[in-house]
Amino acid sequence: MDANTFGLMSAGFANALMPSNLIMMIIGVTIGIVVGCMPGLSAAMGVALLLPLTFGMAPETGLIMLGGIYCGAIFGGSISAILIHTPGTPASAATALDGYELTKQGKAGKALGTACIASFFGGLLSCISLYFFAPMLAELAMKFGSPEYFWLALFGLTIIAGVTTGSMVKGLMSGAFGLILSTIGMDPMEGTERFMFGIDELYNGINVTCALIGLFSLSQVFILAEKAIKERGSIVKFHDSVMLKFHELKQIGPTVIRSWLIGNIIGILPGAGASIACFLGYNTAKQFSKKPEDFGRGSIEGVAGSEAANNAVTGLSLILIPTLTLGIPGESVTAVLMGGLIIQGLQPGPELFTKYAPMTYTFFAGFVIVQFFMLLIGLGGCRIFAHISKLSDAVLIPCIFVLCVVGSFAINNSFVDVVIMFIFGIMGYLMRKLGLNTAAVVLALILGPIGERGLRRSLTLSGNDITILFSTPICWILITLCILSSFSPLLMDWLKKGKQAIKGK
Repeated sequence: MDANTFGLMSAGFANALMPSNLIMMIIGVTIGIVVGCMPGLSAAMGVALLLPLTFGMAPETGLIMLGGIYCGAIFGGSISAILIHTPGTPASAATALDGYELTKQGKAGKALGTACIASFFGGLLSCISLYFFAPMLAELAMKFGSPEYFWLALFGLTIIAGVTTGSMVKGLMSGAFGLILSTIGMDPMEGTERFMFGIDELYNGINVTCALIGLFSLSQVFILAEKAIKERGSIVKFHDSVMLKFHELKQIGPTVIRSWLIGNIIGILPGAGASIACFLGYNTAKQFSKKPEDFGRGSIEGVAGSEAANNAVTGLSLILIPTLTLGIPGESVTAVLMGGLIIQGLQPGPELFTKYAPMTYTFFAGFVIVQFFMLLIGLGGCRIFAHISKLSDAVLIPCIFVLCVVGSFAINNSFVDVVIMFIFGIMGYLMRKLGLNTAAVVLALILGPIGERGLRRSLTLSGNDITILFSTPICWILITLCILSSFSPLLMDWLKKGKQAIKGK
């Protein structure tokens, strides 16, 4: 790092610490957390809704506020995921697997504290990656072509074996069902209709957020409604501290580091995003855990793995992709931010690090400070947020139902999205009754289109020569990871039995 870059970094922090910027950080993070914990109101929606308010601000101040909304929303999604098994954003889908189990055990405070601390470290380490590893990571991202994206999607699909807490066969069946559903919409290569049944709203396929709300939220309403009404205030207890003890921090430390690395890699890849990173982080945490049997039954490592990974995506997907890789948005939030940059008269590209370098490094510094505000606001409000889980089912059921309907409709102002949400709610209810994996369906819905486009574009470019899929070292690295991931549950089970046999002797 040369003296000029160090000077820009120092000036960036000096500018970011101005009172006006600090106020916008607090407002942005608070709004983001509120938006994130409301099912259906995604981070992209929060950034898009607040974008017009930034037009009268200085470019760096407006960008800092939008960055605060983004980070707050990604963490906020874990609040409803943990308390009421309703992921506020797709990026928190894996958090619900263990977070809600901890709430049922009276450890809602512990789960929220873990999510907040893991989110903080994931986001903060992501900022460090921005400063020190941005050029190298950008160069790696530019080497990903269609064959690499096919194998990346396939690698993600092998995670289904890891996120499945019961039968692996049922997990793979759930994933296959999700892949079939992902083919609905316009053909990505030929533009022909596939399984749309004349419904124009299915042009871009099934809305993943609607599917997620149905599978996780509405299905939970059905599960609660079929049982006797519970007064949760007398059941859920919050004697546990929101702050983690030293041995708990030590326990999740390696998980946070691994999830940070995973989030960095996913964050620089266009089309990937936090929703994929959360499952990768969760699966890796389970594979390396000393107590993998606790996953799906209430493990703070599971919560930490998911939350650290999805927050580690934020810095690189929000900043690196639109600036260093020719303006290719990594996900919907990045696309909205790029629109904001262009409206401000700033063109994404190398000029942001030359002509507009002071503004860019102020944004970088603000993004670092935002992580600390997220930690303070998150930990300070955890006890308040935790009271949601004390609500009686008589209040909770209609509230979740209304949020599901309003959130689904608000995405595109379309009643079709509400119908889709209801359909997936019924599917989710039946799947949970049959022991199938709803998380696997969501994962397949996200990765299916990425894998299909990668495969078909590769074959088109090569004249249907399949060897193109094995033509680069990155392809072979991803193939190796696919094989290891597929057999990882069997390997971990074998290692576990080996350890038990050694202890028995």
